[in-house]
Amino acid sequence: MKILVPVDGSKHAQEALDIARDYAKLKNADIYIVTVVPIIESIGLEVFPSEQEKIKASMRSHAETIVNQACGFLSVDYRRSHCKTIVASHSVPDAIVDYAAKEKIDVIVIGSRGLGKSSRFKMGSVASKVVKHSPCSVYVVKMPE
Repeated sequence: MKILVPVDGSKHAQEALDIARDYAKLKNADIYIVTVVPIIESIGLEVFPSEQEKIKASMRSHAETIVNQACGFLSVDYRRSHCKTIVASHSVPDAIVDYAAKEKIDVIVIGSRGLGKSSRFKMGSVASKVVKHSPCSVYVVKMPE
């Protein structure tokens, strides 16, 4: 069995990682950890090319830190993890769904909200789109109030 956990450094992603680890232990499953760095050209920032390169490098470095922290958390007591930083994507949900299809993931465990500033009462837009378009089952983790 393969479990995918998209992480972004949020407390919701950490809770999803906790639940995925416990589930993986029960099912003797592999955990795949990914984070997605959006392509900044698609954001429409008007900055000099040299500044764009600095921003890209900073975003990649931050993403790698997030993945490494998540993998470090798992490696304490669960060794069947695979870590990857998806460096370029126009759409975070599409990158997650595409990765799940390519790797033949059985279930995605995702936090209901990420680092977005939205204060909506519903699921975050990334989680919502992943649920809608995923090729496999999705377990959405909500934080206790």
